[in-house]
Amino acid sequence: MDGPVLSARDLSKTFTNAGRSLTVLDGVSFDVPAGSTCAIVGPSGSGKTTLLGLCAGLDRPTRGTVRLAGVDLGPLDEDERAALRAASVGFVFQSFRLLPTLTAAENVAIPLELRGESGARATALELLERVGLADRSGHYPAQLSGGEQQRVALARAFAGRPRLLFADEPTGNLDAETGARVEALLFDLNREAGTALVVVTHDPELAARCERTISFRAGQVVEDTGTPVIAG
Repeated sequence: MDGPVLSARDLSKTFTNAGRSLTVLDGVSFDVPAGSTCAIVGPSGSGKTTLLGLCAGLDRPTRGTVRLAGVDLGPLDEDERAALRAASVGFVFQSFRLLPTLTAAENVAIPLELRGESGARATALELLERVGLADRSGHYPAQLSGGEQQRVALARAFAGRPRLLFADEPTGNLDAETGARVEALLFDLNREAGTALVVVTHDPELAARCERTISFRAGQVVEDTGTPVIAG
């Protein structure tokens, strides 16, 4: 596919509650080239997580367009968006979001099994070995430390060979030393896979590892260290 793996144009989101409107995003436009790394930073409430949800097709914008893996999300229904995410997108969250009734290996295999691919367990075991958890493959999330759970989540995110990985505060629930190890793994795996990476973070050290930083304030881009901000 030619062109950016993610393209947002004039993206806006307004919520209405009790007759009052709150604009969380206002006219945001940017591109994420394939294989690039980008940090999204800004104070709490600046619209970062809302932006991530819109770009992943988890929510719909009030105005504007998103093209994900070359596909315009606007005309797609929820099932079509879910299918596009399954084929092209990986996620890592602050809260890990592992399924508690599945082992580490079973959690990692999920994206492949949902796509009906053979060899899902073998791939999951290879990825768990890559993140240093080969000996924990049969453990359930409750039997793993926070850092181990996030490493399982990383393995799961890359299992489906995504074109784009969204990471929302991936080290936010970890202590500094564990967070640094997970951070290093994230970038190592990303480089090996050639995946585009978009990270929402409050951590300046994590943001500094990305090739580009987009800074938000009050729902608008105030700085972009990569290409100039694109006019909507």
